[in-house]
Amino acid sequence: MSTQQKPVIALTLGDPAGIGAELIARLLARPEATQRANIVLVGDEWLWREGQRVAGVQVATQPVASIEAVRGRPDSGAPAWLAMDTIQPGQVHLGQAEAAGGASVLRVLNACMDAARDGHVDAICFAPLNKYAMKLGGLGHDDELHHFAQYLGVTGYFCEFNTLGDLWTSRVSSHIPLKDAAAALSIDGIKAATRLIYRSLQANGMAEPRVAVAAFNPHGGDGGTCGREEVDIIAPAVRQLNEEGLPVQGPFPADTIFLKAQAGEFQAIVTMYHDQGQIAIKLLGFSRGVTVQGGLPIPITTPAHGTAYDIAGQGRANLDATWQAFLIACRMGLSHRASRALAG
Repeated sequence: MSTQQKPVIALTLGDPAGIGAELIARLLARPEATQRANIVLVGDEWLWREGQRVAGVQVATQPVASIEAVRGRPDSGAPAWLAMDTIQPGQVHLGQAEAAGGASVLRVLNACMDAARDGHVDAICFAPLNKYAMKLGGLGHDDELHHFAQYLGVTGYFCEFNTLGDLWTSRVSSHIPLKDAAAALSIDGIKAATRLIYRSLQANGMAEPRVAVAAFNPHGGDGGTCGREEVDIIAPAVRQLNEEGLPVQGPFPADTIFLKAQAGEFQAIVTMYHDQGQIAIKLLGFSRGVTVQGGLPIPITTPAHGTAYDIAGQGRANLDATWQAFLIACRMGLSHRASRALAG
């Protein structure tokens, strides 16, 4: 595949005090990475050098003056490198969430989103960040997803997907107290979450995704004797989705639905609240989990684990989740690029 045919993927180094730069160095040391994508790495030069040192690798890069220059460049077999000056080495203390690190992350991500909005990037894959550091550094939202959505002008439904291999999960409510989760359920919300993950799986290469919807109450509500959310909200949402032509199934009791998925019956589960899906996915494979930012105008992925402050700088970071996040960005980036071409 030539450079012109490959998706343009923007990679970032993540929180400077964590394991992000080491992970990206390990990723780019794999020849398969540049075989799959036309990569542009964006970040601070000293941090990139440090990431390579910690990972014990050296990666040749091709400097570019802007992300705009990446799509048409000759295929040298090396990732493009766009240096930014966002933070100085003396401002970084390994393993600590600090304002300078959070502000650095925001600047780099915003530059990548600017390029995506202008059509110069097909997908973004970012190394782990720290929400608290970002809030100290100026993040005005509860999480990065809401920042992305506002920055990119999203007005429709959006949510995080958590993935593990061929199994994806979405959720109707996310970062809210559990006591508020029942009130956050609605027929429209369940339908929006289900439609979005169905279409996103198609963009990831699954022609006819098998999607299940989880129940909310123990035993799936036991016919209304243990809560009526299934009767009044979830089952009607599933029926309406079926009438639209989406062959989704449910609601299934949450304590058994992941067994069905693990056996290959379903490729996606729509959960009703944050931990209903997160606990299962992380138990099934924490080191391989990926977060996909769903509902945005461009694919954005990241490993589902955090900055691992406790092992930062030690050369012990596990690449599995970052590699999977990169592969999803490549597949969805190709689909995004094709959709843009069809739209003219």
